[in-house]
Amino acid sequence: MTGILLIKTSSLGDVVHQMPAVSDAARNDPGLRMAWVVEEAFAPLARLHPAIAEVIPVATRRWRKQMFRRATWNEVANFAAQLRESDFDKVIDTQGLIRSALMARVASGERHGYDAQSIREPIAARFYDVTHTVSRAQHAVTRNRLLTGLALGYQPQGAVDYGLQRPPRSDATPYAVLLHGTSRPAKEWPEADWIALGLALQRRGLELVLPWGSEAERLRSERLAAAIPNSRVLPRQSLDGTAQVIAGAAIVVGVDTGLLHLAAAYRVPLVAIFISTDPGLTGPVGSGPMTVVGGKIGAPSAPQAIEAAERLLDQPAVDASASS
Repeated sequence: MTGILLIKTSSLGDVVHQMPAVSDAARNDPGLRMAWVVEEAFAPLARLHPAIAEVIPVATRRWRKQMFRRATWNEVANFAAQLRESDFDKVIDTQGLIRSALMARVASGERHGYDAQSIREPIAARFYDVTHTVSRAQHAVTRNRLLTGLALGYQPQGAVDYGLQRPPRSDATPYAVLLHGTSRPAKEWPEADWIALGLALQRRGLELVLPWGSEAERLRSERLAAAIPNSRVLPRQSLDGTAQVIAGAAIVVGVDTGLLHLAAAYRVPLVAIFISTDPGLTGPVGSGPMTVVGGKIGAPSAPQAIEAAERLLDQPAVDASASS
């Protein structure tokens, strides 16, 4: 059995964007055994893909904050030893950063990555045994699929398949998930617009569910819940738990955030609200029903988002038993 090590450590959206490449590789060679190095916070997501045999957590984010502790260096040494001692045929770094390239260099196996013209940090290309040209103008999902295919000797074919399965439709009250939290203030949508959207969805008979990941997002969730009847703030939970909530939604509406890509992966009806970033490079992609509103030119209005959501809700439901 061929052993492959994939390195895509973060962030949340990047991890989800790697999943179609995993599906391609498994479809091309059903006997492939794949391991995945991923930041410890996102390990629950990597484990959701049925073709991943082993997840190897790494803790670079935590280690950077604890550089002067002996326990940190012991963890680093143990992680490096695990990579050296595992027997991989090929190591594929789709992250393209110096830190991920160093992980690839430590690992046992033929190391593949982007060439200097295709990579975010060109110095990283020096650490690979084999480099590949993949245009940076392409969407992140396409880049991951192409690099993985080049490393393993096949051409990716067919629609984007994240390998995730939506749960069967339940008889519980249908609900909408509002993903209002994002990493940068420039990508946030005004609370007044969220309230207008939430009220419109509530009139459609939907419960509103509000996840959060930081204290500021928790407080915003509580303000929105107070203004929108029939809404609830999710308790803080693991990423795989949040993924299951998203997978069961009747519709998801969100700004440019990693959780948005989970909705695309599960083929949940999705309205993506872009404020200041380019959806052509990192926006949601998939075979489910979705609409992108806004973009680098500016935010959409609440009526635009409401109209997009209502159009999706009026479409026939996607078969929940179909894979992404």
